[in-house]
Amino acid sequence: MNLLGTSIVGGSRGLAGSDCFRATAPGTGTALEPAFFAASRDEVDRAVTLATEAFEVYGRLSGAARGELLRRIAAQLESVEPGLIERAHLETALPVVRLRGEIGRTCSQLRLFAQVVEEGSWTTPRIDHGDPNRKPLPKPDVRSMLRPLGPVVVFGASNFPFAFSVAGGDTASALAAGNPVIVKAHPAHPGTSELVGLAIRASISELGLHEGCFSLLFDSRNRVGEELVRHPQIKAGAFTGSLPAGRALFHMAVNRAEPIPFYSEMSSTNPLFILPRALEEFGEKIAEGLFGSFTLGAGQFCTKPGLVFLVRGKAADDFVNALRSKVAESTPSTLLTSGIAEHYRGSLEVRRGNLGTRLLAMGAPASETLATTAVTALLQSEAERFLENPMLAEEHFGPSTLIVECQSSQEFLRCAAVLGGQLTATVHGTEQEIREYADLLRRLEAKAGRVIFNGYPTGVEVGHAMVHGGPYPSTTDVRMTSVGTMAIHRFARPICYQDCPESILPEELRDDNPIGLWRLVDGRFSDAKSC
Repeated sequence: MNLLGTSIVGGSRGLAGSDCFRATAPGTGTALEPAFFAASRDEVDRAVTLATEAFEVYGRLSGAARGELLRRIAAQLESVEPGLIERAHLETALPVVRLRGEIGRTCSQLRLFAQVVEEGSWTTPRIDHGDPNRKPLPKPDVRSMLRPLGPVVVFGASNFPFAFSVAGGDTASALAAGNPVIVKAHPAHPGTSELVGLAIRASISELGLHEGCFSLLFDSRNRVGEELVRHPQIKAGAFTGSLPAGRALFHMAVNRAEPIPFYSEMSSTNPLFILPRALEEFGEKIAEGLFGSFTLGAGQFCTKPGLVFLVRGKAADDFVNALRSKVAESTPSTLLTSGIAEHYRGSLEVRRGNLGTRLLAMGAPASETLATTAVTALLQSEAERFLENPMLAEEHFGPSTLIVECQSSQEFLRCAAVLGGQLTATVHGTEQEIREYADLLRRLEAKAGRVIFNGYPTGVEVGHAMVHGGPYPSTTDVRMTSVGTMAIHRFARPICYQDCPESILPEELRDDNPIGLWRLVDGRFSDAKSC
């Protein structure tokens, strides 16, 4: 599987220009071959033009045809899995076991979306039959369903080289909805991106679909991404990454002459509240689970629990001591990029020096320090300090967490009130205790997209009910999710047909219901073959 380092523009390869970069192996600090070449403006425009042409056909394909493409992509990825893992391990330093599991999740996700579009009810068809005899005015026949938007730009994420990148959830859900996709590859793992892109292109070619259904463009900076978001033929975008980058892209999208929806998943501290009785009864067990959660993937998960709230007392002291021991015994981590590691270390120093926090424990230092090395850290603050310093509530990407000691459980409410929007919020407590803290739960429901009970936020189950989103700044659209089958709704819009002849209607809206969908017919759900 030879890497060329040039963009994939529909069915062709881009040119090797003068603007090039290389990936760096975070585990060794060495530059990796080959060089990758940033897409030219002409290649960006060509990719969008092809996607626009493809939409005219691909957007009208049946759910069965789109499902076949998604299944073919999953099979292609599995067929080249060893090469994918080898390259991804070099470019990310993520463990092979983790990468193997991530490919499995990515393929399962593709197949899940295939099931959704093959079944078809995701289009939410609605039928209100007309009544020409209604007085004083006749009632029109009105029918609506979801239809795809058009070409979508997807930005690959650094921390998930498969599941949130070239063939990840954004691409899968956009293709499932009927939209051609242009991916801007993440510069930290371009070789992995190229290999996955080739698997997608091969799948499209094998099925005889329009070449513009997919393109993959390289760039180590911001130019290509900005050109894509601003291109007048792009109809939506999706991004997973930092708050500054996500905001910048979102602002570009909404400030266009024709604003477009842009879904950014950006920042979350994923607060974890430990109620008093749970702390007394299960404190040691919770400490063990918490340590595993905030250090999983070197703390580079968007759902890492970065804030832990508890009430001061002996149980809290025992809990903190147990956590300190685990942190002190921990080994250094290798982060994905030197930039992420530099930001982690800098934020740690700011927290230690200026914001009223105490460093309770640090892991063992590295014997040979690389630019990507990070040491596990446990910090502590009081609720008063936390409430005075908004920066303590900001995401700290990497293997650290902050314990916030409260004088009483009433301070839980005050702390929860100042939190920004979150992907998750977690509560540990007995069943009776959780009922007693109904006010806290209501506050957390308003702050987070997913509320977890007696568990840990790392690990996002891909299914029909999952919500991986939340109020700003966790995302730019609180109504949407980037994980689970509801993610498909980001890339579709409702279209209404009034008094349309039966023969012209999409199959989903015809009276004989040839696909056998569940539909809302005159206010009642039905899967009847006629209505």
